[in-house]
Amino acid sequence: MEKRGLPIGIQTLEKIVQEDRVYVDKTELIYQLINGSGAYFLSRPRRFGKSLLISTLEAIFKGRKELFKGLWIEKSDYNWEIFPVIRLDMSSASSSHSTELKLLLNIQLNNIAKEHAIPLDADLPPQANLITLISELSSKEGKVVVLIDEYDKPIIDQLKNTEIAKQNREILKDFYGVLKSQDEHIRLV
Repeated sequence: MEKRGLPIGIQTLEKIVQEDRVYVDKTELIYQLINGSGAYFLSRPRRFGKSLLISTLEAIFKGRKELFKGLWIEKSDYNWEIFPVIRLDMSSASSSHSTELKLLLNIQLNNIAKEHAIPLDADLPPQANLITLISELSSKEGKVVVLIDEYDKPIIDQLKNTEIAKQNREILKDFYGVLKSQDEHIRLV
């Protein structure tokens, strides 16, 4: 029997499948999660598979059934409906200035918007662009899935500089606060 490599440091389902690495099938639990209520907050220690879970959820909601051959969800009654996905990785939004954080958020939103031919205004605050992106995506393609990885990194990275940490917290509070107001357009957060 050939030994399969462990997925150490690999954070995407697609790469695990392509490289034929070991994957512990948690898709039955994911199925239960995505068929429950619409908002989840998952807090786990570092290196606990949160980014891989986000990648797996993204693949499911983008209808990438080919990545799930031999896994529980492939054989389930899941219908593989495709949803527009807004995936934000806050690990790249770490900043030492509030203006920089707003810029980095708008860059991520704009990159997603370009994929869907939705214009955003770089001069608007990120929360305004998030509202536009969610509502436009919902109008064009159906309810939206919002996946956020490393949601608190812009705050955690600045704990030694409490003033910047507080500024970043306020920016993220306003940014994430939009999600509640967009509930009618959201399939899952």
